[in-house]
Amino acid sequence: MAGNIELLDSVLAQAKAENRAALVGYLPAGFPTVDGGVRAMTEMLDGGCDIVEVGLPHSDPVLDGPVIQTADDIALRGGIKIVDVIRTVRDVHAATGAPVLCMTYWNPVDAYGVERFAADLAEAGGAGCILPDLPVEESEVWRKAAEQHGLATVFVVAPSSRDERLAKITAAGSGFVYAASLMGVTGTRESVGREAQELVVRTRATTELPVCVGLGVSNATQAAEVAQFADGVIVGSAFVKRLLEADGDEQAGLAGVRALAGELAEGVRKRS
Repeated sequence: MAGNIELLDSVLAQAKAENRAALVGYLPAGFPTVDGGVRAMTEMLDGGCDIVEVGLPHSDPVLDGPVIQTADDIALRGGIKIVDVIRTVRDVHAATGAPVLCMTYWNPVDAYGVERFAADLAEAGGAGCILPDLPVEESEVWRKAAEQHGLATVFVVAPSSRDERLAKITAAGSGFVYAASLMGVTGTRESVGREAQELVVRTRATTELPVCVGLGVSNATQAAEVAQFADGVIVGSAFVKRLLEADGDEQAGLAGVRALAGELAEGVRKRS
């Protein structure tokens, strides 16, 4: 079975046709539990997200701030395995029909088997994979497997990336480009600024792919700010925070992520 890169492309194109940014939500698989995570991501999509990223929890998430690290720890303590991550992708896609990507560091994919991971992700209905620590120069084996199975390969660009580096990264990617609007770790912040906008402009100069901005957005005002210049707004820590704040009350957590998705969905539609 082929993966859903075409579904991802069409959802991003539809948002553009509606003159708005797409809303991309993120949660690690297995948080607060495997089934609880599936329910939460389903609520996020039903509440207003267009696309969801399923994180593969890692014991040393170098790109993630303390909020996502906390969620990863909970998932790892719960015994999360790659098969659970794949099942999360399958169940969320089956429940919503939305594009679902996996976001993972390279090591687990390499250990699981590149071809096997691509085949299993595609068979589950996945749309692609975001690989924040895989250098483009070492990505050919993965990209071939992903292309063969109908999966997008999403690379991450940062403000520190020079223009020639941006061109190399965007030429190798598919689906969209993940623009990390803050150097270093992810997490909600007070304002999402000029640095992100400059990065989007520089990235767009190298590619026709949509450019989605992550690392920092936590409310509708910030989502609207980023939607002025980005093709998509990626939100992770703010969703995790809603679940953590529910403190084990699953219904409150689900209501929280659904409400946040609705607020953010309004934000990405506010283009002046």
